[in-house]
Amino acid sequence: MLINEERLIQRFVDLVKIDSETKQEEAIQPYLKSEFEKLGLEVTEDQTKGETGFGANNLIAVLAGDDSLETIFFSCHMDTVMPGKNIQPIIKDDVIQTDGTTILGADDKAGIAILFELIQTLKESEMVHCPIEFVITVGEESGLVGAKAFDVKQLSANYGFVLDTGGPVGSITVGSPTQYRIEALIKGVTAHAGVAPEKGISAVQIAANAIHHMKLGRIDEETTANIGLISGGTATNIVMDRLEVIAEARSLSKEACENQVNHMKSTFETIASEMGGSAVVLTKKNYDGYRFTKETQVVQVAAKAIMNLGIRPNYQTSGGGSDANIFNGKGKPTTNLSIGYEKIHTVHEYIPTKELKKAAELAYQIVTVVSSK
Repeated sequence: MLINEERLIQRFVDLVKIDSETKQEEAIQPYLKSEFEKLGLEVTEDQTKGETGFGANNLIAVLAGDDSLETIFFSCHMDTVMPGKNIQPIIKDDVIQTDGTTILGADDKAGIAILFELIQTLKESEMVHCPIEFVITVGEESGLVGAKAFDVKQLSANYGFVLDTGGPVGSITVGSPTQYRIEALIKGVTAHAGVAPEKGISAVQIAANAIHHMKLGRIDEETTANIGLISGGTATNIVMDRLEVIAEARSLSKEACENQVNHMKSTFETIASEMGGSAVVLTKKNYDGYRFTKETQVVQVAAKAIMNLGIRPNYQTSGGGSDANIFNGKGKPTTNLSIGYEKIHTVHEYIPTKELKKAAELAYQIVTVVSSK
């Protein structure tokens, strides 16, 4: 294998040192664009910054190849969660971590480093390969914002691979949930809590009663629901007449997800009415789920590439969403592949160097599999 481990690690270290907390991608995007161009790729911006309000546009870079072969795409996101400023990566015992004051940003800069190494390796190998498109999105950590704004008509590829899952290399995400956001405005009647509480109708009591009657947490093996945020009230001596609740439901089954959402909505409405108040409940689908089989083309390609590395593929379902959900929802079959990082979204995040290299080898093998057809 031609992967240059030292170069790959250095690229990753360089990337994580560039601040790019979600909504603040303005420093890293020009760097990425410049580096793609230096490698000879055609690079464009999709001009969605005005729509998203985020720090930069999404990037699309194209590596020319043999046009007789099918085109594929790879995708990563350029933003990180907080705290992601002034990251100081440390390499110790073949593990890349931080000084403990910030995240590492391997989610998803490990993926970007892998893509750069893939391009350089392909050029050095002089292998005849398929055309490859690279999509680097903004705002993934803020609700898949960049991917949602991205127009997939800009892609020639029919399917692709997102490099944005933790755990040892070898896992293929074959299922990811549909997710809904639920916003409930509970209305009661205000009154003085010390003088005439009986004249009031407490919005918080309505909400508490409704939540008590809801199915929440783990609903079944494919479905979960959670109350995430509650806000309301003005003072302890006033019966609360207004309360906002923000919740979510998600499931690998679209039907089960919709049933759970309807259950939560009707419970808020019914309990509020019974207690003399009211509930205005808004529901919004954040993203569609997807389910593949081992026979799905994008899964077959990934599995064969993994086996070429001497690894047994692990077909997994996920409880979380990624840009892959959005691409699938827009008609581009896309799976999410594990690339080795661990403990993401914490200051304990790390990635073993051997997994980083293995993930780069996997990307190379994917291109090899597609190019050998």
